[in-house]
Amino acid sequence: MIYFDNGATTYPKPEIVFRQTVNGFKNYCFNSGRGGYSASISASEKIYNVRKKIGLMFGAEPQNIVFTKNCTEALNITIKGLVKKGDHIIISSLEHNAVFRPVYALHSAGYIDFDIADFSFDEDETVANFERLIRRNTSLIVCMHSSNVFGVVFPIKKIGEMAKRHNVRFVVDCAQSAGILPVNMKEYNIDAICAPGHKSLYGAMGTGFAAFADNMDISTIIEGGTGSESLNPKQPLSLPDRLESGTLNNVGIISLGAGIDFINRRGMDNIYNHELLLIDYIYRGLKKIPNVKLYCPKPEKNKSTPLLSFNFKDYSSEKAAAYLAQNNIAVRAGLHCAPLAHKHFGTVDTGTVRICPSVFTTKKDCEILINTIKKLNK
Repeated sequence: MIYFDNGATTYPKPEIVFRQTVNGFKNYCFNSGRGGYSASISASEKIYNVRKKIGLMFGAEPQNIVFTKNCTEALNITIKGLVKKGDHIIISSLEHNAVFRPVYALHSAGYIDFDIADFSFDEDETVANFERLIRRNTSLIVCMHSSNVFGVVFPIKKIGEMAKRHNVRFVVDCAQSAGILPVNMKEYNIDAICAPGHKSLYGAMGTGFAAFADNMDISTIIEGGTGSESLNPKQPLSLPDRLESGTLNNVGIISLGAGIDFINRRGMDNIYNHELLLIDYIYRGLKKIPNVKLYCPKPEKNKSTPLLSFNFKDYSSEKAAAYLAQNNIAVRAGLHCAPLAHKHFGTVDTGTVRICPSVFTTKKDCEILINTIKKLNK
């Protein structure tokens, strides 16, 4: 199988991830922080080391890293934990349902109000689109770093600077950028980052995290055992315990840490450059094929992640993807859980076929993909 569905989950995983996952099962399947015996302490230290790796990558303190089962859970915990009744939220016109649905649910319950800021290929216009929607009760801006459908990158540093001027908290969904594009919470004035472990951080499915700035007042949507303050009927106030009730996914977290080790050794910029060259090659190849429709400009460094969407003629995106699947090429078709993005780009009725290479994709894989799509015209 030639795999181009890395925007959903990266495959294959690096060898170091396999090794460390097995190591986790063998040596660290103990409740970290819940026992005084050496194996529990070692597990706790191992998990803390992963917090440090994430903190170094994203500019956060280790104790402010909260593990979740995926990015969607991290976003729900963050959004619902940071707003109060009567607040106003601004999201972008390209947001994934992991942001849109929780915000819409809060709005439907009469808890908050929200507005949608349009994405523009002009960075300053995008920032202005957010800024003009700010109200006196705006408490939160939530914006993806990069679109999971079209690969376009938001100017999150500029948005963060603008949000800080207005004393509005800023949450960034790094589902498609974590491990590919550098992000520093302190430099970018970001209050919280949410990311999955199973995409470009190369960890196992069932992993994710939220990283918070210092001194964040976050309400809880889950309470339970934390291994700390057990006599207190109230959930602890300090992170990560406040938002980490129950037993952690030690093995998954260890796999995530191994994925970060792989990125650090290979070099994030080297990985990005490799993948961007491949998506550029695919883009140029598709652009020459009659009846192929592309929706964005040519991929450009720091303005695009290595991902693109296309459609063919009057085919449904599912039909085109099924044809590729018959030729042993794995892609994703449909709305990609992002109807807002499809409404913005005018593809809500058709969806798109999404292509996303990884560090393990070769130019030969890309040639086969392009030549297979060419045959649709025959």
